[in-house]
Amino acid sequence: MGWLLVLPWSAAQGAVDIREFDSETDRQRYQSFIDELRCPKCQNQNLAGSDSPIAKDLRDQVYRMIKEGRADKEITDFLVERYGDYVLYRPPLKAATLALWLGPVVVLLLGIIILIWVVRQRRSSGLAPTETAKNLTDAERSELDRLLNSSDDENPER
Repeated sequence: MGWLLVLPWSAAQGAVDIREFDSETDRQRYQSFIDELRCPKCQNQNLAGSDSPIAKDLRDQVYRMIKEGRADKEITDFLVERYGDYVLYRPPLKAATLALWLGPVVVLLLGIIILIWVVRQRRSSGLAPTETAKNLTDAERSELDRLLNSSDDENPER
């Protein structure tokens, strides 16, 4: 009996926005906008994939502005003015967004520099096993061989 109460709710959850457009171009513009604009509430989710109320409102606003015949730049400027550059997946290059554009490049370069530095440090420190074995005296080499060849019972430190 309880499943009868769940059915209407589950059908409402599966509802999809159905929009009618004057032309295929307007439909494609709308789809492009909701795919390329980020939901202000959700983390890294576009308007098309978000179920939040604000995403629904933004989809409605984009639809209304397209139906009014507004240009793409007008729609984008309106949304950026209202919600900031955060709504754009590709924000413009300016002082406030410089870290977004240069951050990945800087992190990659730092990683390469650190990797090169670590490799050079290891090479110059002489920690390579072959280098260490070359510097052993005959007595040290025979002691090393004895330790390596001894069984676990004879060497409790192992």
